[in-house]
Order: sequence, then structure tokens, then C-alpha cells
Amino acid sequence: MAQRKLKIATCQFAVSDSIVDNANFICEFMQEAKAARADIVHFPECALSGYASVDFNSFDDFDWELLKSHTETIMALAAKLKLWVVLGSAHRLTEPNRPCNCLYLIGPDGKINDRYDKRFCTGVDLENFTPGDRFVTFDVNGVKCTLLICFDLRFPELYRELVKLNVDCVIQSFYNARQKGPSVHSEIMRQTMQCRAASNAMWVSMANASGWFCPYPSCFIQPDGRIVQQLEDHRDDMMVNTVDLEKELYDPTSEFRPMAMDGKLTNGDGQVDDPRSTDRTSI
Repeated sequence: MAQRKLKIATCQFAVSDSIVDNANFICEFMQEAKAARADIVHFPECALSGYASVDFNSFDDFDWELLKSHTETIMALAAKLKLWVVLGSAHRLTEPNRPCNCLYLIGPDGKINDRYDKRFCTGVDLENFTPGDRFVTFDVNGVKCTLLICFDLRFPELYRELVKLNVDCVIQSFYNARQKGPSVHSEIMRQTMQCRAASNAMWVSMANASGWFCPYPSCFIQPDGRIVQQLEDHRDDMMVNTVDLEKELYDPTSEFRPMAMDGKLTNGDGQVDDPRSTDRTSI
């Protein structure tokens, strides 16, 4: 019988332009995640490659062979630890196509099981990356998961489609770091993810980078929209939380969500045959 529980290790660290340093952080956190008995370890956007336009200007003269070598090292460690890994990186396409901003889904067999490419890129992203066009879903312990990246959260249509796919948990990677100080992201990013979780009854693992200045930390959100746990600002750290599909949580919209998704934007039976209803100007 499926466990219907999934332990996720959500990690944040100061991602940089050094693939070697990034790989060291990643491998250390993988060891910690295994020791904590996590099923899957989750890293920020571009965690291994660094973020083009932030950590380095462009992919001109980028060391793709070094990136491949350290990706293979991480894959081998995943096999050794028998651990699922969601690895933020860049995926090279055939020139002149720009790379994809991606999440590699590495299985406990050490193989890349799938790859999610960021579907919605910002205007700056589009100068360096090619957007993706497909969802990635996978099951671990009876929990159906999907992968998303940062700016995807601005498009609620994505999450509604995931509801149709019966997704239980969104594993979403971010890179809002190395900023000059507090920004609007401090007030909207976690809050938007809480809205996505509660509106669609999904668990969310939200991994952000932690380089100075980071406007919000990584967090873990229940399907009722509550933040269960979050890491400290600007600190390299990891937390482990459990997706528990047997846990009863507040969801007042569950009865009406399918109706709304089908385009019926009221839960009434139709227009009431009452002149006091149709007269919109009287008291």
C-alpha cells in the first residue's frame, strides 16, 4: 500500500557563478538530507549553473563541460544515497538556440528521469533562456508531484491545469537573491505561493537562493495556505517537512472548485425569478 507521505528536504544557499562551489553546497546538503531520512532534496533555481544575468552576464564562453562533469557527480551521489534530487541548472540546447532554465529530476537510480524547463521566463530571462512548454509530473510514495520555477507563480492558469492532473505537491524553485535591499518580492512572493496552495489544495516546497540581499526565505506550505516552516533570511540552511495526504486540512472550496474550473462562476442554480433580484437600483 502506498505510504501517501513524502519527506522533502528544502535547501537554500548562496548560489554563485562558481559551479565548483555550488556543487559542493549541493553535495553537502544531499548528505544532510539522507541523514535526515528525506525522500527528495530540493534546490533553488539555477543552483548548480548559477543564474545568467545575475551571477554572470550571459552564456558566452560558459564552461558547459564543467557543468556536465559536476552534474554527473551529483547523479552518482544520488544513486549512492538512493535519493531523489530536484536540481536547478541550465540545460544546453543546440546553437543558436538559447539554453533552458531547468530543473533536472534525478532519481534514486542516479539517472535523470525527466527535466522541467521554466515555462514563463521574465523579459530578462528571454535574453538568455528558451522557455519550456510542458509539465513534469512524477509519483513518490503515492504522492503525485510536479516541478515549477519562479516566475511561473505569476500564472494561476498553470496551477489550475495541475489540479486537472491531480497533482498533490508543487516543488518550485526560485532565485530572488543578490538584491540591493528589500523589494516588493518581500511582500508578494510567499503570499502568492500561499494563495496558489490554498486555491488549488496543493502542498508546496519553495526553495530560494540565499545570497545577499534575499527578500524572502525558502518555505514549506500546506494545502490550506499555511506556512508550516521557513528558513532564516540570508542563511545557508536546509529544512525537512512531510507531505501527508492523510492529514485533514481546511479547504472550503473543494466542493465548488470543479464547478468554477468548468466555467460556472456561481454556486447558485441560476437567475432567481424575483423582481427584487433583477432590479439592481432599488433598496
